[in-house]
Amino acid sequence: MNDEPTTDGDDEAPAGTDGPADAECGQFVVTHADEDSAVLKAVDGGQVHTLASNPDLAEDDVVEATLAPEPPMEVTWQVVEVASQRALSIERSPEPPTELAYDIAADQPVGEVTRRERAGEGELHVLTLDPGSVADAAAEVAGDEATRTVAARAGARRVELRLDDEEGVLSVRYLP
Repeated sequence: MNDEPTTDGDDEAPAGTDGPADAECGQFVVTHADEDSAVLKAVDGGQVHTLASNPDLAEDDVVEATLAPEPPMEVTWQVVEVASQRALSIERSPEPPTELAYDIAADQPVGEVTRRERAGEGELHVLTLDPGSVADAAAEVAGDEATRTVAARAGARRVELRLDDEEGVLSVRYLP
């Protein structure tokens, strides 16, 4: 008896699965979007997928989706199904870092980062930096694709940057 999955054609998935056999299912961050196309980066693995059309995605959206190669050349992708979609915002807070962030920063050398789960949902990252360099570091963090990837993995909808340039503390809060 053959235990191999069967297919009804080249574009069909093995019996018992959904979507085409070469579909990619997962969580993606939208790194670029315009009215004609979008670029998605896989949260796990980092593979980049250029979509042949844009199914109403915006830059910095996080989507749980199934993608498939766009026929006939299969050099671009199409969205087969969107299971969930959320907008991600990254903003600088006028509030200073929390006391916890100051305590963490006091116990680590300059240039180090501590990552902690938040009491509720999300994560907290505390960076200890040279005084006077925190604003530039915050701008880098705000523009970094890695920040968006961490936010997607943490289930965050908002990334809040709190900084104290005089003390050299940058707090990055990944919030639901």
